[in-house]
Amino acid sequence: MQIDVKEAARLLAVSEKSIYRWIKNGTLPGYRVSGQYRFNRSELLEWATSRRLNVHPDIFPEAREEAPDLAEAIRTGGIHYRVAGADKAEVLASVVALMRLPDEVDRRYLLEVLLSRESLGSTGIGEGIAVPHVRNPIILFSPRPVLTLCFLEQAIDFDSIDGEPVHTLFTLVSPTVRSHLGLLSRLTFALRQPDFRRAIAGQAARDQILAAAVAVDQSVRSPKEAR
Repeated sequence: MQIDVKEAARLLAVSEKSIYRWIKNGTLPGYRVSGQYRFNRSELLEWATSRRLNVHPDIFPEAREEAPDLAEAIRTGGIHYRVAGADKAEVLASVVALMRLPDEVDRRYLLEVLLSRESLGSTGIGEGIAVPHVRNPIILFSPRPVLTLCFLEQAIDFDSIDGEPVHTLFTLVSPTVRSHLGLLSRLTFALRQPDFRRAIAGQAARDQILAAAVAVDQSVRSPKEAR
């Protein structure tokens, strides 16, 4: 879905002047249609994630309706330590091999899609973290969102925005665009929360990471959902 400058400013919690400034310097992905700028919400969220902008998950009403809990998505995808790989391709191959996916998912194809996505621009968001994902999640036929957390045996160059090598990967596969947006925005929010950040930075035990993820889910859950 396309949104305009006003909606983009609301999404990113900035002024419309900031949006136009980012357009002018060529950093913000957008399109000009009949003299008006338009943005793809998925691309805009990816862009915000890569720059650690504070995008609240509630900004997407339809994504919130289907947004899976962060903790449940991580439980589904699994947490793995000392994942091998000397470069981006080898690491992603190791990650795909570890992911908990239905038998009908073609892992070789998934790896190709992830590498293709990286060729468009690194998913390294800085501070040693990358969020590999696909731009067309529905084609993978995964029945529920999967977020696989991998701590690498050795940090590797990922062409990240800050130039720092990556040691932690959150690999995201979702069955629908809506759940993709919801989970990506939830993860973006989580990475700004001190307890969750400390658990990830310290490569804490699985139960500690999941507890921190549960706390994030509880902090963004509506009063109706919490009952």
